Amino acid sequence: MDSPQLIRTQKLLADAGICSRRVAEEYIKNGEVTINGKTAELGSKVDPAIDDVRLNGRRIKVVKHKQLVIALNKPKGFICSNDDPHNDRTVFDLLPTDYNRERLFCAGRLDKDSEGLLILTNDGDLANRLMHPSNLVTKRYHVSLKQPFPKAKIFRLMRGVTVEGEKLKVEKAVFAGDKNKAESTELDLAMHHGKKREIRRLFQALHYDVKKLKRYQIGRYSIKGMPKGASIGLSPRDISLLFKADSDL
Repeated sequence: MDSPQLIRTQKLLADAGICSRRVAEEYIKNGEVTINGKTAELGSKVDPAIDDVRLNGRRIKVVKHKQLVIALNKPKGFICSNDDPHNDRTVFDLLPTDYNRERLFCAGRLDKDSEGLLILTNDGDLANRLMHPSNLVTKRYHVSLKQPFPKAKIFRLMRGVTVEGEKLKVEKAVFAGDKNKAESTELDLAMHHGKKREIRRLFQALHYDVKKLKRYQIGRYSIKGMPKGASIGLSPRDISLLFKADSDL
């Protein structure tokens, strides 16, 4: 039986505020994490008080931090990364200088060309709850297309398509505004998961081009009225709204 002090290596990295558990798993898969000098494996467990765990040679220690959860209205042109030598504008540049010393990371991402609601936090467990598909956290998006999309094809978005062996789909799709139109360039989408660039790839597979993509709500928390580039620290009530079921689904 495992010692009660043992935790999975990816949880240690998340608890240390380095990244989310999902990103930590990628670090482990890539051989960037060591435990007592040996390369870590997925599923390996450590005792935070005893074991020497390192990410790219840097010792990882868990220090208890006050939980920070921040909602940001991401503008187009910023990337969701703490450090990318090929991009000089990250979402962390948008935060007030008060947060400069905090070890924050993105709980879910939006690509460079997309905008809208992004959650930044130092809480790995909360990030994992938001990002893991099994928790069915609903994300809502407004999509503008370059070509009108016919109402008769909306079922294809929910049925999904397979691209390079990966199933791409949404849980709900309706026209924004007048839902009785025969076609529209404006759609409202909802999904529980969120693979990399999934919405863009889904429309591309159906031969439609996304002009604008904005995530405006997670759970029942919305950025309605929040200016682009603005951020706000979330209260416990706000955080609970992120996990509340969307009544429209």
